[in-house]
Amino acid sequence: MKVGLAFASSVGIDGATALDICKRAEDAGFESVWGGEHVIMPDSILSKYPYTPDGKIPAEPDTPIPDPLIWLGFAAAAAPSLKLGTCILIVPQRNPLILAKELATLDQLSGGRVELGLGVGWMQEEFDALGVPWERRGARNDEYIAAMRALWAAPHAEFHGEFVDFEPVTCSPRPVNGNIPVLVGGDTDAAIRRAVKLADGYFPGEGDVNRLEELLGRVRGAAEAADRDPDSIEINAMFGAQMADPVRGAEELAGLGVGRIMIPAFFFAGPDGLDRLSQFGENVVSQLK
Repeated sequence: MKVGLAFASSVGIDGATALDICKRAEDAGFESVWGGEHVIMPDSILSKYPYTPDGKIPAEPDTPIPDPLIWLGFAAAAAPSLKLGTCILIVPQRNPLILAKELATLDQLSGGRVELGLGVGWMQEEFDALGVPWERRGARNDEYIAAMRALWAAPHAEFHGEFVDFEPVTCSPRPVNGNIPVLVGGDTDAAIRRAVKLADGYFPGEGDVNRLEELLGRVRGAAEAADRDPDSIEINAMFGAQMADPVRGAEELAGLGVGRIMIPAFFFAGPDGLDRLSQFGENVVSQLK
């Protein structure tokens, strides 16, 4: 079972803590470290956050959310064995050519350790502030991924689509292995279809075991209907209530086909938080290898 430290960038805010949390995670046996994204937090949010009962995002307007790619680039050298992932990068908000360059650069500098966890966004107010169309953001996302993969695959790439259109160009450096793994986040039917269509992995927000089991059954069914091997889609799952009995919780998720559990770094925030992270590695992560 792989163990990732999710939202680490929102705990390691300052430089020293960012480096320390990555070193501690690596020493504790974590396999990967992840950064989340919101470019801005509007003062008024009417959009419903999909992962809380009341639809409110569990954050204050001034809650620090560092840019995940810059944060991962800063922290990468501190823990040279950790995979570097985004949970979740809102791809349709970004220029795909610039994003392809940023991801490939980070992948080259880190020796091929980058994974792109992506989503299409839930907060219309953020899209509005950025001047990015909210409508058809899913189609925009999918085309952006196709365009980036074309740029990563070879020099003299060209792409002609609805949202992206360029004649032959070369974007260098390219990823170490010629591509960057893509994880699709979300619990909706559209997210499941997107994961089956274009992703290497799937990362739902659902943490309840029973609801997750039903959700992953839908993923398997969609993959089989698309003539794709369901086991080719690595399943990532958020750890929440499982922290009451982490080893048992991990075993339950493994039984559902989960290949990586994502431990929110918020569990290790505050005084003595990094010491608790180290203890978690000794008491839990060591038993999952």
